[in-house]
Amino acid sequence: MKTKIKKRSPISLVGYRVYLTLFLFIGVISGVSSQSRAIISGNVSDQFGNLPGARVAIEGTDKSTTTDVNGFYSFDVDEGEYIVTSKFVMYTSVSKTVNVKVGDTAKLDFILKTGFSIDQPISLGSRAKPKSLLKNTAAVDIVSPQHLTNSSQVELSHILHYLIPSFHSTNQTIADGTDHIDPATLRGLGPDQVLVLVNGKRRHSSSLLNVNGTVGRGSVGTDFNAIPIASIERIEILRDGATSQYGSDAIAGVINIILKKQIEIIQIDNRVGLNTEGDGVNIYSSANFGLKIGEEGYINVTAEYRDRESINRSGEYTGAVYTNDVTEDQRLILENNFFGQTGYSGRRVMEIGSAETQNLALSFNGEIKMSDYATFYMHGGRNYREGTSKGFYRFPKDQDRVVLELFPNGFSPEIMTDIQDDAITGGIKGIKNDWDVDFSHSIGINRLDYTVNNSNNASLGVTSPRTFYAGGFLYKQNTTNLDISRTFDWLSGVNIAFGAELRVENYQIIAGEEASYIDGGSTYIDDLGMELPRIVGAQVFPGFQPENELNRFRTNSSGYLDIEANVSEKLLIRGAGRYEAYNDFGGQAIWKLSGRYRIKDEISVRAGFSTGFRAPSLHQVFFQNISTQFINGESVQVGTFNNESAVATEAFDIGKLKPELSNHFSAGISGKFSNNLSFSFDYYLINIEDRIVLSGRFAEGYETILEPFNVGAAQFFTNAIDSRTSGADISLFYKTPLGSGEFNASLGANITGTKVKGAIKVSPALTGQEEVLFNREEIARVEYGQPNYKINSLLSYDFDKLRFQMVNTLFGEVKFIHPNDGNPINWVVNDFTGNVETRDQTFSPKLVTDMAISYQFNDYMKFTLGGNNIFNVYPDKHKHAANTEDGSFTYSRRVQQFGVNGANYYLRLLLRL
Repeated sequence: MKTKIKKRSPISLVGYRVYLTLFLFIGVISGVSSQSRAIISGNVSDQFGNLPGARVAIEGTDKSTTTDVNGFYSFDVDEGEYIVTSKFVMYTSVSKTVNVKVGDTAKLDFILKTGFSIDQPISLGSRAKPKSLLKNTAAVDIVSPQHLTNSSQVELSHILHYLIPSFHSTNQTIADGTDHIDPATLRGLGPDQVLVLVNGKRRHSSSLLNVNGTVGRGSVGTDFNAIPIASIERIEILRDGATSQYGSDAIAGVINIILKKQIEIIQIDNRVGLNTEGDGVNIYSSANFGLKIGEEGYINVTAEYRDRESINRSGEYTGAVYTNDVTEDQRLILENNFFGQTGYSGRRVMEIGSAETQNLALSFNGEIKMSDYATFYMHGGRNYREGTSKGFYRFPKDQDRVVLELFPNGFSPEIMTDIQDDAITGGIKGIKNDWDVDFSHSIGINRLDYTVNNSNNASLGVTSPRTFYAGGFLYKQNTTNLDISRTFDWLSGVNIAFGAELRVENYQIIAGEEASYIDGGSTYIDDLGMELPRIVGAQVFPGFQPENELNRFRTNSSGYLDIEANVSEKLLIRGAGRYEAYNDFGGQAIWKLSGRYRIKDEISVRAGFSTGFRAPSLHQVFFQNISTQFINGESVQVGTFNNESAVATEAFDIGKLKPELSNHFSAGISGKFSNNLSFSFDYYLINIEDRIVLSGRFAEGYETILEPFNVGAAQFFTNAIDSRTSGADISLFYKTPLGSGEFNASLGANITGTKVKGAIKVSPALTGQEEVLFNREEIARVEYGQPNYKINSLLSYDFDKLRFQMVNTLFGEVKFIHPNDGNPINWVVNDFTGNVETRDQTFSPKLVTDMAISYQFNDYMKFTLGGNNIFNVYPDKHKHAANTEDGSFTYSRRVQQFGVNGANYYLRLLLRL
């Protein structure tokens, strides 16, 4: 990554001291094991060789371990008879009985056979003992260790994007901070309508609010890519409404990221990739290892580094540069060698595509056995990311925003971000009077700081700096949980769980340096000889002003009751209720009822109905700023005013934000045929009332109100729409021996559709302006901004030391709907065809293919050569010239199926030491 000159805000290093103290504490805790009287040891393997990281446990005891790089394990035990079980995710577990006497060394080897995800125990969606999908009342996807290890992607959001049909996340472009934190969604809903857990504990959201024209506009999501993939053992994805079980946000579902526990291996992963266009160099390096603490404790540690070079898929600029006089402009372009000094190739003036980022992460996960009935656990980490993206070029013809004495040929401004994400969780779990008790506390902090480089504050004239600290955001979340559960032998087993949660949130907006926002009073003379004021603030991203600064808190307390009754061996009924109380908008009661019936041992049906809600995020309630937005090729200073401001409450009569309320119905069937084929089908229907949206831009008629704020338009958050989402998820898994190897195939599909129901909700002061508050473009962003279907297939063949893998992803269509083109009178000439046409466009389905071949040299080394999007598939190009912004946008930045990287090839070396 190239050297940068940045004015960056100071970010505390206190977290590093906390982690260091924690590791030192762990280091001095060790037990002196009693002298062993017998040994049970052996090897765990599959048909292709040793299985490092497999878990081996002695039933009825707390003794468990993982196999080392050679698949070896060992236990010191007393004399007696033991049942030893070996298991690994996506393998069928095997149990064996052994008798040992004093001085014996018993050898017990295991050969595991691959299994189906449908048989794997799942902890998500139930407070009882983990159960498989066949025994669950809701649909759950599993991303296995093998999926993670063999994935060709190096960011968590992209791994899920190409493995889980209902999950959508791709790089955005020309979207400020959203270029560096990818929005992620489930089942076509918003980034803030899916809840993320880590080891079953709520993960904090990002401090970034998506305010530009991307998927998730007006929402806040979780930064998936702040979690190092090398630290993850597996991922469970609950595709069902679960607000009554886990709290606010779990409308579309819940994603639980389960961290590694292994202590036997040092795993080092190195990759380097390059696009066929010659850009987008991707470097990845990670290390993961574990240490044993005492007899039964462990600590697992991960370090990860990612460096992604930017890509550029912009087209060649065809617009004016120095003047709107075409002849004179061409003369000046040649005279000043304009396109030779922009920093881009050809006639490009922008950088459009995945932004440059550099990422460094450290994380840990551990447990310490305190007694026979209590265990202390902890996990956490720090992720630091630097990002650089470009904005629209500022041309010398626009003297209201360009100081020609500083930039005689204009400039290409940069937005640079510093993003620090910290998380730590600690807790105690154990047994008290036959009740399972879990008490924990989690702290999550996300901070984002903006630096604007290669720019100017035109209102300062020649005294303007070229680099500005523009301010930033800070979000903190403290969550305390108490969970209590117990299984009774009533009927065929009844589990009762109850608990409470206390959550304290803090949201801050941090002002930038004075030069980034101040009005310096500089003027310029236009073509008509009139003296006019220049635009205030750093170009591309005006700094947050002191009056924008804020520091707001919110508290939430909740309690839940969850009852799960196995009425018979075949019938399971589950009911859950929850009440949440917020100090800013009151309380909300929600509930869920679901059931599962096993038609036969290997086929079951399930159904459920639940109510849910999502509290407005603190960001949505309090965010306010001034930003530069390009609308139909013209830059406009747009003010976002929060619901405390006089502009929103008095001029627009906008009331306080309310929570989104939802109801969710689902029904499905899962089954398995012999030991070769499994299937799952689920239907879902989600109704959401009072969805919170970021309004359109109000300008005409409000000039007098907006003038003191130096903005040309205003926008705000409001509960404006109701929506209805329905769809289906389908999955098939097949495996069979083939020759001397094994063939595995999976096929997953998601078909989804969202519609805005009823009229747009406006305040009395805005009656008749529904089209402004939420226009046809914003409606289309909700309805058509994500693929209407996605089909993922994975084919693999393992034999001897070789593995072949092919992943195909078929993305359904997306649509861009221009805000003004509902009426043909607003259509404009398309320079591509010469006809007057609508700017609306449907982008057709696309198939993206990834392939890889791996060779296992020995137990310690594996080499992979692979390619992503090997057929170099791109989204459809713009068909209307007006959508290209004078030629720069060959591809849409408003709707994205999979990005515009093109083909990419990589080399990978995986070491297990």
